[in-house]
Amino acid sequence: MSNPRDVAEEIEASEEAPEGPAIDSPVASDEDVDNQLGSQPFRVVYQTNNFLLPQIRDLIVDGDDVNLRPEYQRRLRWSAVQKSLLIESLLLNVPVPPVFFYENDLARYEVMDGQQRLNAIKEFLSNGLVLRGLQIIPALNGRSYAQLPPKVKRGLDRSSISAIVLLQESKSRIQKSGSAKFYELRRFVFERLNTGGKRLSAQEVRNAIYEGHFNSLIVELSRDPTFTRIWDIPPYTKSDPSEYYEEPARQRNTLYKTMGDCQLVLRFFALNDDSYIQGSMKSILDRCMERNADCTPAAREVMKTQFLSRLNFADELFDGKPFSMSDPGAPEMYRPVAGIYDGVMVAIDELWESRGGLLARKEDIQAAYVRVIAARREGGELTGAANTSADIRKRIGIFRELFERFV
Repeated sequence: MSNPRDVAEEIEASEEAPEGPAIDSPVASDEDVDNQLGSQPFRVVYQTNNFLLPQIRDLIVDGDDVNLRPEYQRRLRWSAVQKSLLIESLLLNVPVPPVFFYENDLARYEVMDGQQRLNAIKEFLSNGLVLRGLQIIPALNGRSYAQLPPKVKRGLDRSSISAIVLLQESKSRIQKSGSAKFYELRRFVFERLNTGGKRLSAQEVRNAIYEGHFNSLIVELSRDPTFTRIWDIPPYTKSDPSEYYEEPARQRNTLYKTMGDCQLVLRFFALNDDSYIQGSMKSILDRCMERNADCTPAAREVMKTQFLSRLNFADELFDGKPFSMSDPGAPEMYRPVAGIYDGVMVAIDELWESRGGLLARKEDIQAAYVRVIAARREGGELTGAANTSADIRKRIGIFRELFERFV
Protein backbone atom coordinates (compact mmCIF):
# COMPACT_ATOMS: atom_id res chain seq x y z
CA MET A 1 0.00 0.00 0.00
CA SER A 2 0.95 3.67 -0.04
CA ASN A 3 3.03 5.34 2.59
CA PRO A 4 0.60 7.84 4.20
CA ARG A 5 3.52 9.98 5.38
CA ASP A 6 4.72 10.40 1.77
CA VAL A 7 1.23 11.45 0.64
CA ALA A 8 0.85 13.81 3.61
CA GLU A 9 4.18 15.46 2.79
CA GLU A 10 3.14 15.81 -0.86
CA ILE A 11 -0.13 17.43 0.20
CA GLU A 12 1.56 19.80 2.65
CA ALA A 13 4.14 20.80 0.04
CA SER A 14 1.35 21.61 -2.41
CA GLU A 15 0.13 24.40 -0.09
CA GLU A 16 3.53 25.97 0.55
CA ALA A 17 4.10 27.50 -2.88
CA PRO A 18 4.50 31.29 -2.59
CA GLU A 19 1.68 33.43 -3.96
CA GLY A 20 3.93 36.33 -4.94
CA PRO A 21 5.36 39.29 -3.03
CA ALA A 22 3.15 41.11 -0.58
CA ILE A 23 2.15 44.63 -1.61
CA ASP A 24 2.42 47.21 1.14
CA SER A 25 -0.62 49.46 1.46
CA PRO A 26 -0.38 53.13 2.48
CA VAL A 27 -0.23 53.91 6.20
CA ALA A 28 -3.77 54.62 7.42
CA SER A 29 -4.71 57.81 9.24
CA ASP A 30 -5.53 57.88 12.95
CA GLU A 31 -9.16 58.50 12.03
CA ASP A 32 -9.23 55.36 9.88
CA VAL A 33 -7.77 53.35 12.76
CA ASP A 34 -10.40 54.69 15.17
CA ASN A 35 -13.21 53.97 12.69
CA GLN A 36 -12.09 50.41 12.02
CA LEU A 37 -11.73 49.60 15.69
CA GLY A 38 -15.00 51.27 16.65
CA SER A 39 -17.03 49.65 13.85
CA GLN A 40 -16.18 46.07 14.78
CA PRO A 41 -19.09 44.15 16.36
CA PHE A 42 -16.49 42.47 18.54
CA ARG A 43 -16.19 42.26 22.29
CA VAL A 44 -14.70 39.44 24.33
CA VAL A 45 -15.98 38.80 27.84
CA TYR A 46 -14.10 36.15 29.74
CA GLN A 47 -13.29 34.84 33.19
CA THR A 48 -10.35 32.88 34.54
CA ASN A 49 -10.73 29.75 36.66
CA ASN A 50 -8.22 27.43 38.29
CA PHE A 51 -9.16 23.75 38.24
CA LEU A 52 -7.58 21.07 40.39
CA LEU A 53 -7.07 17.80 38.55
CA PRO A 54 -9.95 16.05 40.35
CA GLN A 55 -12.21 18.85 39.10
CA ILE A 56 -10.85 18.43 35.59
CA ARG A 57 -11.52 14.73 35.93
CA ASP A 58 -15.13 15.40 36.94
CA LEU A 59 -15.59 17.75 34.00
CA ILE A 60 -14.15 15.63 31.21
CA VAL A 61 -14.36 12.05 32.50
CA ASP A 62 -17.52 11.81 34.58
CA GLY A 63 -19.63 14.70 33.33
CA ASP A 64 -21.25 16.17 30.22
CA ASP A 65 -20.32 19.80 30.88
CA VAL A 66 -17.37 19.99 28.49
CA ASN A 67 -17.35 19.19 24.79
CA LEU A 68 -13.76 18.08 24.37
CA ARG A 69 -14.07 17.89 20.62
CA PRO A 70 -16.08 20.64 18.94
CA GLU A 71 -16.34 20.18 15.19
CA TYR A 72 -13.80 22.90 14.40
CA GLN A 73 -11.02 21.38 16.52
CA ARG A 74 -7.97 19.73 15.07
CA ARG A 75 -7.42 15.98 15.19
CA LEU A 76 -5.29 14.40 17.88
CA ARG A 77 -1.54 14.59 17.28
CA TRP A 78 0.21 14.06 20.61
CA SER A 79 2.35 10.97 21.03
CA ALA A 80 2.37 8.83 24.20
CA VAL A 81 5.65 10.49 25.23
CA GLN A 82 4.20 14.01 24.85
CA LYS A 83 1.21 13.00 26.98
CA SER A 84 3.49 11.42 29.57
CA LEU A 85 5.65 14.54 29.82
CA LEU A 86 2.53 16.59 30.53
CA ILE A 87 1.66 14.26 33.42
CA GLU A 88 5.24 14.55 34.69
CA SER A 89 5.01 18.35 34.54
CA LEU A 90 1.84 18.25 36.62
CA LEU A 91 3.49 15.96 39.16
CA LEU A 92 6.38 18.42 39.45
CA ASN A 93 3.96 21.36 39.73
CA VAL A 94 5.45 22.91 36.59
CA PRO A 95 3.01 25.55 35.23
CA VAL A 96 1.41 24.50 31.97
CA PRO A 97 -0.34 26.84 29.51
CA PRO A 98 -4.00 27.61 30.27
CA VAL A 99 -6.80 25.94 28.37
CA PHE A 100 -9.49 28.03 26.66
CA PHE A 101 -13.18 27.19 26.91
CA TYR A 102 -16.12 28.72 25.04
CA GLU A 103 -19.51 28.87 26.76
CA ASN A 104 -22.10 27.84 24.18
CA ASP A 105 -25.89 28.17 24.09
CA LEU A 106 -26.42 24.79 25.75
CA ALA A 107 -24.66 25.86 28.97
CA ARG A 108 -21.78 23.61 28.03
CA TYR A 109 -18.16 24.48 27.41
CA GLU A 110 -16.35 23.81 24.15
CA VAL A 111 -12.58 23.41 24.26
CA MET A 112 -11.06 26.04 21.98
CA ASP A 113 -7.44 25.44 22.92
CA GLY A 114 -5.98 22.73 25.15
CA GLN A 115 -7.65 19.75 23.51
CA GLN A 116 -4.43 17.76 23.44
CA ARG A 117 -3.66 18.50 27.12
CA LEU A 118 -7.15 17.68 28.36
CA ASN A 119 -7.33 14.52 26.28
CA ALA A 120 -3.98 13.39 27.75
CA ILE A 121 -5.30 13.97 31.28
CA LYS A 122 -8.54 12.16 30.49
CA GLU A 123 -6.68 9.23 28.98
CA PHE A 124 -4.32 8.95 31.95
CA LEU A 125 -7.01 9.23 34.63
CA SER A 126 -9.03 6.60 32.76
CA ASN A 127 -6.01 4.21 32.77
CA GLY A 128 -5.72 4.40 29.00
CA LEU A 129 -2.19 5.80 29.06
CA VAL A 130 0.97 4.09 30.31
CA LEU A 131 3.71 6.58 31.13
CA ARG A 132 6.82 6.47 28.96
CA GLY A 133 9.78 8.67 28.15
CA LEU A 134 9.75 10.51 31.50
CA GLN A 135 12.92 12.55 31.96
CA ILE A 136 12.82 13.60 35.63
CA ILE A 137 10.94 10.70 37.27
CA PRO A 138 11.85 7.75 35.02
CA ALA A 139 10.91 5.31 37.81
CA LEU A 140 7.27 5.92 36.84
CA ASN A 141 7.78 4.75 33.26
CA GLY A 142 5.56 1.77 32.49
CA ARG A 143 2.87 2.72 35.04
CA SER A 144 -0.75 3.66 34.48
CA TYR A 145 -2.73 5.90 36.83
CA ALA A 146 -4.03 2.91 38.79
CA GLN A 147 -0.44 1.77 39.37
CA LEU A 148 0.79 5.04 40.88
CA PRO A 149 1.83 5.02 44.54
CA PRO A 150 -0.74 6.71 46.85
CA LYS A 151 1.59 9.63 47.55
CA VAL A 152 2.00 10.32 43.85
CA LYS A 153 -1.77 10.22 43.33
CA ARG A 154 -2.21 12.75 46.13
CA GLY A 155 0.35 14.96 44.42
CA LEU A 156 -1.66 14.87 41.21
CA ASP A 157 -4.79 15.79 43.15
CA ARG A 158 -3.08 19.04 44.20
CA SER A 159 -2.03 19.88 40.62
CA SER A 160 -4.06 22.48 38.79
CA ILE A 161 -4.71 23.86 35.32
CA SER A 162 -5.88 27.39 34.54
CA ALA A 163 -8.86 27.82 32.24
CA ILE A 164 -9.91 30.99 30.45
CA VAL A 165 -13.63 30.89 29.63
CA LEU A 166 -15.11 33.06 26.87
CA LEU A 167 -18.60 33.86 28.11
CA GLN A 168 -21.84 34.10 26.16
CA GLU A 169 -21.93 37.86 26.71
CA SER A 170 -19.14 38.15 24.12
CA LYS A 171 -20.18 39.59 20.78
CA SER A 172 -20.33 36.60 18.49
CA ARG A 173 -18.97 37.84 15.15
CA ILE A 174 -15.94 39.66 13.78
CA GLN A 175 -15.48 40.91 10.22
CA LYS A 176 -12.24 40.57 8.32
CA SER A 177 -11.07 43.76 6.62
CA GLY A 178 -11.82 43.84 2.89
CA SER A 179 -14.29 40.95 3.11
CA ALA A 180 -18.05 40.67 3.47
CA LYS A 181 -17.61 37.47 5.46
CA PHE A 182 -17.85 37.29 9.23
CA TYR A 183 -15.93 34.91 11.49
CA GLU A 184 -17.66 33.40 14.45
CA LEU A 185 -15.86 34.65 17.55
CA ARG A 186 -14.89 31.18 18.74
CA ARG A 187 -13.37 30.29 15.37
CA PHE A 188 -11.51 33.56 15.12
CA VAL A 189 -10.05 33.09 18.60
CA PHE A 190 -9.21 29.46 17.81
CA GLU A 191 -7.18 30.55 14.77
CA ARG A 192 -5.34 33.24 16.74
CA LEU A 193 -4.60 30.87 19.63
CA ASN A 194 -3.06 28.41 17.22
CA THR A 195 -0.72 30.77 15.39
CA GLY A 196 2.03 29.72 17.82
CA GLY A 197 3.09 26.33 19.11
CA LYS A 198 2.66 23.38 16.79
CA ARG A 199 1.78 24.74 13.38
CA LEU A 200 -1.66 23.93 12.09
CA SER A 201 -1.94 22.54 8.60
CA ALA A 202 -3.79 24.75 6.12
CA GLN A 203 -6.70 22.29 6.13
CA GLU A 204 -6.94 22.37 9.93
CA VAL A 205 -7.29 26.15 9.73
CA ARG A 206 -10.01 25.83 7.06
CA ASN A 207 -11.84 23.31 9.21
CA ALA A 208 -11.75 25.78 12.09
CA ILE A 209 -12.89 28.84 10.16
CA TYR A 210 -15.50 27.55 7.71
CA GLU A 211 -18.41 25.79 9.35
CA GLY A 212 -21.51 24.52 7.62
CA HIS A 213 -22.78 21.80 5.33
CA PHE A 214 -19.84 21.91 2.94
CA ASN A 215 -17.21 21.43 5.62
CA SER A 216 -19.19 18.61 7.22
CA LEU A 217 -19.50 16.99 3.77
CA ILE A 218 -15.73 17.03 3.35
CA VAL A 219 -15.27 15.25 6.69
CA GLU A 220 -18.00 12.72 5.85
CA LEU A 221 -16.52 11.90 2.43
CA SER A 222 -13.07 11.42 3.97
CA ARG A 223 -14.57 8.54 5.97
CA ASP A 224 -15.91 6.69 2.91
CA PRO A 225 -14.64 3.07 2.86
CA THR A 226 -13.41 3.25 -0.75
CA PHE A 227 -11.61 6.53 -0.08
CA THR A 228 -9.88 5.28 3.08
CA ARG A 229 -8.82 2.04 1.36
CA ILE A 230 -7.30 3.90 -1.61
CA TRP A 231 -5.30 6.23 0.65
CA ASP A 232 -4.35 3.55 3.19
CA ILE A 233 -6.19 5.20 6.09
CA PRO A 234 -7.60 2.84 8.74
CA PRO A 235 -11.37 2.58 8.26
CA TYR A 236 -13.71 4.79 10.24
CA THR A 237 -15.70 3.14 13.02
CA LYS A 238 -18.82 4.95 14.16
CA SER A 239 -19.10 5.79 17.84
CA ASP A 240 -21.41 7.79 20.04
CA PRO A 241 -21.07 11.35 18.69
CA SER A 242 -21.14 12.70 22.25
CA GLU A 243 -18.00 10.75 23.13
CA TYR A 244 -14.49 11.96 22.45
CA TYR A 245 -13.03 8.99 20.63
CA GLU A 246 -10.80 8.32 17.67
CA GLU A 247 -9.54 4.91 16.71
CA PRO A 248 -5.88 4.63 17.78
CA ALA A 249 -4.88 3.37 14.33
CA ARG A 250 -6.37 6.48 12.71
CA GLN A 251 -4.64 8.71 15.24
CA ARG A 252 -1.30 7.24 14.15
CA ASN A 253 -2.00 7.78 10.46
CA THR A 254 -0.16 10.90 9.29
CA LEU A 255 -2.53 11.65 6.43
CA TYR A 256 -5.51 11.49 8.78
CA LYS A 257 -4.18 13.42 11.76
CA THR A 258 -3.02 16.37 9.61
CA MET A 259 -6.41 16.42 7.83
CA GLY A 260 -4.66 15.61 4.57
CA ASP A 261 -7.56 13.29 3.81
CA CYS A 262 -9.99 16.21 3.97
CA GLN A 263 -7.68 18.29 1.80
CA LEU A 264 -7.80 15.57 -0.86
CA VAL A 265 -11.60 15.64 -0.89
CA LEU A 266 -11.60 19.44 -1.10
CA ARG A 267 -9.23 19.36 -4.07
CA PHE A 268 -11.83 17.66 -6.25
CA PHE A 269 -14.42 20.40 -5.67
CA ALA A 270 -11.81 23.16 -5.98
CA LEU A 271 -10.38 21.96 -9.30
CA ASN A 272 -13.39 20.63 -11.23
CA ASP A 273 -14.12 24.06 -12.74
CA ASP A 274 -11.26 25.48 -14.80
CA SER A 275 -12.31 29.08 -14.16
CA TYR A 276 -11.45 28.68 -10.46
CA ILE A 277 -7.91 27.40 -11.06
CA GLN A 278 -6.00 30.62 -10.44
CA GLY A 279 -3.05 31.33 -8.15
CA SER A 280 -1.48 28.82 -5.77
CA MET A 281 -3.07 25.57 -4.64
CA LYS A 282 -3.59 27.06 -1.19
CA SER A 283 -5.47 30.08 -2.53
CA ILE A 284 -7.56 27.83 -4.81
CA LEU A 285 -8.58 25.65 -1.86
CA ASP A 286 -9.26 28.64 0.41
CA ARG A 287 -11.54 30.22 -2.20
CA CYS A 288 -13.41 26.95 -2.65
CA MET A 289 -14.19 26.82 1.07
CA GLU A 290 -15.37 30.44 1.06
CA ARG A 291 -17.40 29.94 -2.13
CA ASN A 292 -19.30 27.04 -0.59
CA ALA A 293 -19.58 28.40 2.95
CA ASP A 294 -23.34 28.90 2.55
CA CYS A 295 -23.92 25.54 0.86
CA THR A 296 -27.52 24.29 1.29
CA PRO A 297 -28.40 20.73 2.39
CA ALA A 298 -29.71 20.00 -1.11
CA ALA A 299 -26.48 21.18 -2.77
CA ARG A 300 -24.53 19.13 -0.24
CA GLU A 301 -26.28 15.94 -1.35
CA VAL A 302 -25.62 16.71 -5.02
CA MET A 303 -21.91 17.19 -4.33
CA LYS A 304 -21.79 14.04 -2.22
CA THR A 305 -23.21 11.96 -5.06
CA GLN A 306 -20.89 13.63 -7.56
CA PHE A 307 -17.73 12.88 -5.57
CA LEU A 308 -18.55 9.30 -4.61
CA SER A 309 -19.68 8.31 -8.10
CA ARG A 310 -16.46 9.63 -9.68
CA LEU A 311 -14.30 8.04 -7.00
CA ASN A 312 -15.96 4.63 -7.33
CA PHE A 313 -15.73 4.81 -11.11
CA ALA A 314 -11.98 5.54 -10.95
CA ASP A 315 -11.59 2.66 -8.52
CA GLU A 316 -13.37 0.28 -10.90
CA LEU A 317 -11.56 1.60 -13.99
CA PHE A 318 -8.18 0.84 -12.41
CA ASP A 319 -9.10 -2.39 -10.61
CA GLY A 320 -8.94 -0.96 -7.10
CA LYS A 321 -5.59 0.81 -7.62
CA PRO A 322 -6.34 4.27 -9.03
CA PHE A 323 -4.06 7.32 -9.01
CA SER A 324 -0.86 5.25 -8.89
CA MET A 325 2.58 5.93 -10.39
CA SER A 326 2.84 2.25 -11.33
CA ASP A 327 0.95 -0.27 -13.45
CA PRO A 328 -2.41 -1.03 -11.75
CA GLY A 329 -1.80 -4.72 -12.45
CA ALA A 330 1.80 -4.81 -11.24
CA PRO A 331 2.67 -6.62 -7.99
CA GLU A 332 4.85 -3.76 -6.71
CA MET A 333 3.72 -1.61 -3.79
CA TYR A 334 0.69 0.50 -4.58
CA ARG A 335 1.17 4.21 -3.93
CA PRO A 336 -1.50 6.73 -4.97
CA VAL A 337 -0.28 10.23 -5.81
CA ALA A 338 -2.27 13.37 -5.03
CA GLY A 339 -1.35 15.06 -8.31
CA ILE A 340 -2.54 12.09 -10.37
CA TYR A 341 -5.71 11.94 -8.26
CA ASP A 342 -6.43 15.56 -9.24
CA GLY A 343 -6.04 14.88 -12.95
CA VAL A 344 -7.91 11.57 -13.07
CA MET A 345 -10.85 12.70 -10.93
CA VAL A 346 -11.42 15.98 -12.79
CA ALA A 347 -11.01 14.34 -16.22
CA ILE A 348 -13.53 11.64 -15.29
CA ASP A 349 -15.93 14.31 -14.06
CA GLU A 350 -15.65 16.20 -17.35
CA LEU A 351 -16.28 13.01 -19.36
CA TRP A 352 -18.93 11.58 -17.04
CA GLU A 353 -21.55 11.16 -19.76
CA SER A 354 -19.08 8.90 -21.63
CA ARG A 355 -18.32 6.64 -18.63
CA GLY A 356 -19.92 3.59 -20.23
CA GLY A 357 -17.55 3.74 -23.21
CA LEU A 358 -14.56 4.33 -20.96
CA LEU A 359 -15.34 1.30 -18.82
CA ALA A 360 -15.81 -0.87 -21.93
CA ARG A 361 -12.20 -0.07 -22.91
CA LYS A 362 -10.73 -0.44 -19.44
CA GLU A 363 -7.79 -2.62 -20.51
CA ASP A 364 -6.79 -0.24 -23.30
CA ILE A 365 -7.03 2.73 -20.94
CA GLN A 366 -4.85 1.03 -18.35
CA ALA A 367 -2.19 0.26 -20.95
CA ALA A 368 -2.21 3.85 -22.20
CA TYR A 369 -2.12 5.12 -18.62
CA VAL A 370 1.02 3.10 -17.89
CA ARG A 371 2.73 4.59 -20.96
CA VAL A 372 1.77 8.15 -19.93
CA ILE A 373 3.04 7.61 -16.39
CA ALA A 374 6.31 6.11 -17.62
CA ALA A 375 6.92 9.01 -20.00
CA ARG A 376 6.32 11.65 -17.32
CA ARG A 377 7.55 9.91 -14.17
CA GLU A 378 10.72 11.99 -13.76
CA GLY A 379 9.45 15.44 -14.65
CA GLY A 380 7.45 16.21 -11.53
CA GLU A 381 4.43 17.09 -13.67
CA LEU A 382 2.22 14.50 -12.00
CA THR A 383 3.15 15.10 -8.37
CA GLY A 384 2.91 17.88 -5.81
CA ALA A 385 6.35 19.13 -6.87
CA ALA A 386 4.65 21.46 -9.37
CA ASN A 387 1.54 23.24 -8.13
CA THR A 388 1.07 26.54 -9.89
CA SER A 389 -2.26 26.99 -11.63
CA ALA A 390 -0.52 26.25 -14.96
CA ASP A 391 0.89 23.00 -13.54
CA ILE A 392 -2.53 21.94 -12.27
CA ARG A 393 -4.20 22.66 -15.60
CA LYS A 394 -1.47 20.72 -17.37
CA ARG A 395 -2.00 17.66 -15.14
CA ILE A 396 -5.71 17.69 -15.75
CA GLY A 397 -5.11 18.11 -19.48
CA ILE A 398 -2.82 15.07 -19.59
CA PHE A 399 -5.56 12.77 -18.28
CA ARG A 400 -8.34 14.52 -20.20
CA GLU A 401 -6.42 13.83 -23.42
CA LEU A 402 -5.76 10.24 -22.36
CA PHE A 403 -9.40 9.42 -21.67
CA GLU A 404 -10.77 11.30 -24.68
CA ARG A 405 -8.91 8.88 -26.97
CA PHE A 406 -11.21 6.09 -25.78
CA VAL A 407 -14.55 7.87 -25.86
